[in-house]
Amino acid sequence: MEHALSSPLAAWESFYVIVGSSAAALTGLQFVVIVLGSEVKALGDSTTRAFSTPTVVHFCVVLLISAVLSAPWPGLGSPGLCLGLCGAAGLAYVAMVIRQMRRQKDYVPVLEDWLWHGVFPLVAYVALFAAGLELRRHAAPCLFVIGGTALLLLFIGIHNAWDAVTYIALQRRPEGREDRQ
Repeated sequence: MEHALSSPLAAWESFYVIVGSSAAALTGLQFVVIVLGSEVKALGDSTTRAFSTPTVVHFCVVLLISAVLSAPWPGLGSPGLCLGLCGAAGLAYVAMVIRQMRRQKDYVPVLEDWLWHGVFPLVAYVALFAAGLELRRHAAPCLFVIGGTALLLLFIGIHNAWDAVTYIALQRRPEGREDRQ
């Protein structure tokens, strides 16, 4: 018990309870978005793979980060390795997402899409990779980088889910009806 209280991870417990549970709840809501999109045929399979699926993946990574850092590890080496591997996998995944964004034909991505679906996740996974590998040697700053990464991925997911919902809502409007703003 004494070791658990002196662990640098103990101070982050409430943070990861909040962030992890938020990510889990938002993952469920993203499933609703995908169902609504398929109902109105607003999203094709390749568009879903390029834009909706990554949102679920980012939420799940936040949940994974929260779980890894909430586990009762005896030291920081193993969780650091887990998070470093997660960051490396995230980098590979972002590369696949960018390739899918380029290949899909249902929607032409704009700068905002490239930033929120490509650049920002890339930055997050690079940070997670680096901080995970350095966690054992530089615990305090790396824990802040990992916490910031979790928040960044959560905000990326929230933005992208909102973007998908507004896109689907606009696709559902009857033809000929214009906005009255």
